[in-house]
Parts: sequence; structure tokens; C-alpha cells
Amino acid sequence: MARTIMLYPVNSEAGATSISLGLIKAMQDAGAKATFMKPVAQPKTSDVGSEASTAAIRTSTGQNLPEPIRASCMESMISDNKEDVLLEEIIGNFEAHKTASQADVILVEGLAPQERHPYAVSLNAKIASGIDADIILLARPQGDVEHLKNTIKTALNSFSDVQRSRVLGVIFNKITSDSDIKGLELTGITKALAAIPLNRKLNVTRPSDLAKYLSAHFLNVKILNSGDIRNRRLSDAVFCDCTAENAAKLLTEDALVVVSSDRCDIIKEVEKEASQGTKLGALIITGMAPLSAEAEASLANIYSTGLTVIRTKNQAWQTAIDLKDLNNEIGIPADDEDRVHAISDFIGSCFSKDLISDLIKESAHERLLSPAAFRYKLTETAKSDKKRIVLPEGSEPRTVKAAAICAERGIATPVLLGNPEEIKKVAAENGVDLGSVEIIDAEAVRGKYVDRLVELRKAKGMTPEKAQEELKDNVMLGTMMIDNNEADGLVSGAVHTTANTIRPAFQIIKTAPGAQQVSSVFFMLLPDQVLVYGDCAVNPNPAAEELAGIAIQSADTAKAFGIEPRVAMISYSTGTSGKGPDVDLVKTATEAVKAQRPDILVDGPLQYDAACDMSVARSKAPDSKVAGRANVFIFPDLSCGNPLYKAVQRTAKLISIGPMLQGLRRPVNDLSRGALVDDIVYTIAITAIQAQQQKA
Repeated sequence: MARTIMLYPVNSEAGATSISLGLIKAMQDAGAKATFMKPVAQPKTSDVGSEASTAAIRTSTGQNLPEPIRASCMESMISDNKEDVLLEEIIGNFEAHKTASQADVILVEGLAPQERHPYAVSLNAKIASGIDADIILLARPQGDVEHLKNTIKTALNSFSDVQRSRVLGVIFNKITSDSDIKGLELTGITKALAAIPLNRKLNVTRPSDLAKYLSAHFLNVKILNSGDIRNRRLSDAVFCDCTAENAAKLLTEDALVVVSSDRCDIIKEVEKEASQGTKLGALIITGMAPLSAEAEASLANIYSTGLTVIRTKNQAWQTAIDLKDLNNEIGIPADDEDRVHAISDFIGSCFSKDLISDLIKESAHERLLSPAAFRYKLTETAKSDKKRIVLPEGSEPRTVKAAAICAERGIATPVLLGNPEEIKKVAAENGVDLGSVEIIDAEAVRGKYVDRLVELRKAKGMTPEKAQEELKDNVMLGTMMIDNNEADGLVSGAVHTTANTIRPAFQIIKTAPGAQQVSSVFFMLLPDQVLVYGDCAVNPNPAAEELAGIAIQSADTAKAFGIEPRVAMISYSTGTSGKGPDVDLVKTATEAVKAQRPDILVDGPLQYDAACDMSVARSKAPDSKVAGRANVFIFPDLSCGNPLYKAVQRTAKLISIGPMLQGLRRPVNDLSRGALVDDIVYTIAITAIQAQQQKA
């Protein structure tokens, strides 16, 4: 399995592109098949062309790398409250690249934080969680050590406890002296993995890059002489606003010289220096003043030396501002192959063999299915064989919104059941475009199911008159559509009780072959992982045998949705610490699960904290293979499970998907009446997947 490492810049100008080049080179030199991905392009003035790191690593390695999501697209999605959709798209791109590359290691480069783009820190943390990455922080020492320590602490504080355990350490880049990182090893914040010295010879662009940047971003820019535009290099900019004598001292090799058009004396000094063989980087002439004849003559001689000359009508001070973001905007041009290879060679040589050896090993951390990855898998699986899902609460506003989202994203073919005019009115009031959402007039179709309902329920005394009355309930009507193969599944409960939703399913659809009962689970989307809670909606007081069946159904459901089950049977007691009939019930149920399904990893009775917290587990259940690591939680009754799932959902403000019903012959799923739009969307996706699985 490929290891994923996320490079996480904690401050601006940390040099992520250079470090990515060096890490890829070092890992490849160590024999690993390493690849790269930048999920989202770094925001910059121009949102066109290839992203710098991606383009540079394509040049360095020749690999076929995915293009990142454009910064403008990312910003639009975040501002439209579609961050979940953004994360799912990122995970989709990542999964596709992982499959295509078949790499041993995938290096993922995060966004560098910028003052005008404050969302980078939060988004980086969510991406790292979504792709289940180990994390390397990247920092450039700026200011004193205390400032750097606080910068790193701020980044660490953006992580959950689980993510902090995945931080491998920090790489310090552009080090100019030992004092830059003095004392950091003593802080206990995190491990220093490498210190990369600043190599100014590598931080030099070409006149061609400068000309392209100025022409793309600013008006009144003209190239007077191209000269040796692609081969010379530019070091620090020299603004010649001093005497000609003093300016002459600044005219060194690779210097970018900026001079006002009315300073003929300095232009003559540039002519003199260039004619003597000094390979200046480039000359920028600023200002509105016309060039004198003497200056024009000097320029003619300058052209013959191969010096690139650029003219702008902006004043020198404005040019200085224009050049401020030059390196950030230009980055490392992909067509500058000499520089790309020089950087990858130099940075790669700065990493110790031991560090690279550790990085190319499989991660020692337990793999977790993050909420974003879970949602991505749900939607992608649902899209793969789109199912028709009937929504009996057709005019309920949240349901209308969810139906529109599912149709737009291709998750399912939603069918709103109700009064068409009322449904359209609700959509208009909520600004919802129903697009391809199908609407069925419930009143117009009820009669066609009367005979079939009488046939199915005649043993229970069903008559045509009673059937007509029963079919006034849209949930019953939707259930009959499933029976008639006009729908693949049903989702209800936004305004109906659980009993209203599941009663028709029990009467018409009935249990699946081999199922002893119907139970339910919620998928709880915590920040770092997805937990399964059962049963929190259907069985009020299950007996021990029934509780064992719920545990087995829930474990199988977890596995079917990509979660390797570790089942905790919850009680107010852990192990043998407590006594009483309630504890005995959980104990008996646990033993029954072990006897019936030895393949399921299960333990109980366990208190909730012992099941989910490793530090508590070490104390209360040190020998348990489930304690501290549980991801499927089975509650002894609804009095325990139902309040707890709601408390977790509301207090932590997370998405809970469900209740998903287990054990029915065809999928019917209930909603909490407090369900959010996202809850409904993903319940529809789960229902569609259940329909796929049952068909298979």
C-alpha cells in the first residue's frame, strides 16, 4: 500500500516547491517509486498555466502528474459553503493518481499560508485527514526562535489529536545561520528532520521570466532588447537612485538594474560596465521622461553586449512594488531545466539517508477512513450504478434541497412524491433548481397500487377501501413503488416518525433471507474517522441474542462500507468491574457474537471511554484488542444509544448519516427529524449503495 506524506508549509515563502523537488529526488535515488501531487494550486495574481510545483516536478521526473484544482475554483467553492464537495473532488483526484501511478510513496504538497488567503491552514488539515497522510511541517525561520516556535505551535493546534500523532517532524528551509534553529530541539514541540541551508545561487530567475511576469501583470511594459534573455540570471534588484559613482559599485554580475529614464549618467555607467564584460542580469528603465540622445546612444552599445533591456513608464517606486512578488509569482519555471535539476540535486543531498529510509517505509500508523474519504467513496459508489430513490416527503424543504444536490451530482435519481405545485413552490422559495429531479403527483397514482396492496395484506384483512386509505400515506405509496420495481429504495423521516417510515417496510418489503430482525446504524462522521453506532433507532430493549444479531449486522455493514470492524459492546461497566442484569446481558451477547462469528473482532462489556480512548483502555482493558480502537459501537438499548448519538452529533456539530436500516429485503432508510440537508444527501447515497449490493 502506498504511503502518503503531506508537506505542510507553516509560513509563507517556505520554499515548498524546492523541498518537494528534493524529497522526490532523494526518495527516487533510494530506490522508491515516488510521485507527487498538489491538490490545489497556490493562489497568485494569475490563475492560468500549470502550477509551479507540479510543472517543476514534471520537468524533473518526466512523470504524468495531475493538474491541481485552480485557486479561483477553490475560493469559489469555499465561499459557496461547498467545502465538502471540494474535499471530495480532491480525494477523487488523489485516488485516481494513486491508482494510475502505482507508487510506493505519494508526496502531497499543501498550501502555503498567506495573509490574504487565511483558509490555507484549515484546508491543509482537512486534506491531510481526507487522504490519511503522515505530515511533515515545513518552516522558514523568520525573526527570532520564539516567533518560529509559535508559528509551528499554531500549525499543530490546527490538527486533531489523531493528526498530531501523524506529524513526523519539521524541515527547516533557507537556513542562513545556526541561530535560525538554535534551541528548537529543546522545545519538545516536534522533531527537526532536516535543516536546508539557503543557497542564493539557486534562487535566481532569468530575464525571460522577468519579462514574462511584467508583461502579464502590468501595462506600459516593453522589451527594448531581448539579448541573452534566456541564459542570464537575476540576483538582487539594484535601484540606482544615488550618484553615478556610487551606482557603479552596485553593478555586479547577475544584478537586475533599475534606473530612471532621465538618469543618463547611470545608463552610461551601465554601458561602461557591460562593455567591459560584466554579465549584468537585466536593465529596467523606468519613468515617463523621454530618453536623451546620449542615453539612446549608450543603449545602442548596451544592446550589443547581449543585455536584456526592458522599458516601463511606471516610476521606480512603483516598479519596486511590482517586483515585490516576483519570486513567489514566477516560482521555479518548468522550462528552466538547469535550475530545476540543480535545485533537486542540492536539496535532495541535504536529507540524511536515515530520514529518506524512514520516509519510504510503509507508515507505522493505523490507517483511518476519514469522513471526507468516506463521503467520496459513498458518492462515487452511488454514481457507478445510479439508482432510483423515492422521497415520500416531497415538499419538505430539506428534502427538496437534498434531491436537487443528488440529481446535480449524479448520486441517484431522486423522485419527489407529493403535490407538484406545492413542491415547485417550496423549491422556488428556497432558491432550488430542481433540474432533472423527477416529481410524481401522489394523488394521481395512488389508485394503481390498490389491488396489489390488497393482495399482499389480505391475510390481515385488507380491503380495497382500507387500501385506498392506507395509500394516502406517501410512505406507504413509496413502499409500494419499491414493491412494483418502480423505485430501488426509499428515504423518509424528515417529518415522519421512525415508526411511520418502517411500518410499511415491515408489512410490504419484509426481512431479507436469513435476517432474524431489522436493526439500524448511524455513520458518525468524526473529524478524523467514521464510527458506526447501532442500534439507536429500532429495537428498544433487545434480548442478548437480539443484541448479538445487531452487532453482527452492524459489523457486516461497516465492512461493506470500507470500515474494518472492531466492535465494542457498550455498558456502564468494563470487563468484570460491575455486576447486574444489564451487564450480564451485554456479556452474554458478546459471547454469542464470538461463537457465531469468530471472524469479527469484538469485546465487551466496555464503557464508552474505554472503547474509544487508548489511554483509558490501557488502564481498564489492557489486554483488549478492541478497547481504545473501537469503530463499531453497539449500545444495549435505545435509552442509551439514541440520546448518545444525538448528543455527539449536536455537541460536536458533525454529520450523522442514518439511521440506515439493516435486514430488510429492499432498502428503506429513516431520517432523524432534525436531519440536516447533508445528512439526507448521504442517506440517499447509502440507500442507493444498498440497492446496488442487494442487486448484486
